[in-house]
Amino acid sequence: MTILVTGSAGFIGFHLSRRLLERGETVVGLDNLNSYYDPTLKAARRAILEGYQGYRHVKLDLADREGVPALFAEVKPVSVVNLAAQAGVRYSLESPETYVDSNVVGFLNILEGCRAHPPAHLLYASTSSIYGNHANLPFNVHDAAVHPITLYAATKAANEAMAHSYAHLFGIPSTGFRFFTVYGPWGRPDMALFKFTDAMLRQQPIDVYGEGKMSRDFTYVEDIVDGLVAALDRPPVANLAWDATRPDPATSAAPWRILNLGASRRVELMRYIEVLEEKLGVKARLNLMPMQPGDVASTEADTAETRAVLDYAPSTSVEVGVERFVAWYRAYYGV
Repeated sequence: MTILVTGSAGFIGFHLSRRLLERGETVVGLDNLNSYYDPTLKAARRAILEGYQGYRHVKLDLADREGVPALFAEVKPVSVVNLAAQAGVRYSLESPETYVDSNVVGFLNILEGCRAHPPAHLLYASTSSIYGNHANLPFNVHDAAVHPITLYAATKAANEAMAHSYAHLFGIPSTGFRFFTVYGPWGRPDMALFKFTDAMLRQQPIDVYGEGKMSRDFTYVEDIVDGLVAALDRPPVANLAWDATRPDPATSAAPWRILNLGASRRVELMRYIEVLEEKLGVKARLNLMPMQPGDVASTEADTAETRAVLDYAPSTSVEVGVERFVAWYRAYYGV
């Protein structure tokens, strides 16, 4: 039986695919290997996965209306994990069409593939950005999240709604995961930790937005993978207690649910930078800047529901996670 992982050469998709392969699963990885960031990094991830006997890579764009259905018809995956997307909050201000093509049209193709060849479980990436400017921390999946402040977040809100409609109409069990600021080895070059490390090792100043007053629920990538793997064999069922007069935004009368995946620990950005300074042995030169459009002051995940459903227990501290990233970065780039 095969698990289809989209975005398998991406950051989280790579880590998930490798974990599944190490436990003996057969994985078909879909990735278009686009140039949003350094393609050689994606190629290096792909090369590692192709070293496993159970891995097959398919270079394909999610928005391909013929290619994606054909892949589903051939593979008939037992589970689908959709991690392919156009990522990045700020880039959505520059290229909104890219987000609609990948995140909306592409996800529709995934849903149609699942409709034609129903998997036991569809898992897909949502985002903490969906909470927008909610002031109530920690963010709880049972609170309505209907005010996204970027197009990226809006496309993910659309994914949650689209998945619900297919769960209701066609009985496709689906779980949407709202990821909180994922970091770690093999991370994306457009993320803060990667950019800070690169600049600091080149003795360049780092741009610190929000004048360093922001905080984030930084979540180590292997803790994210723990949650995804735990969910694979636990598809949602209809919530028989769901009340249409007082609708719960996180569950449904259909086999559909939303879960947070985060460390449940707010860390100030300046503390994050301090840890990086300690692990690199380099003092950062700070270029303090105002908050950018689409940014929020703080994020923190309420993972009580995730713990109850998946026995989820993220355990990696920022100190340990940043140290592991630095070790990978130095080894990979030889610095």
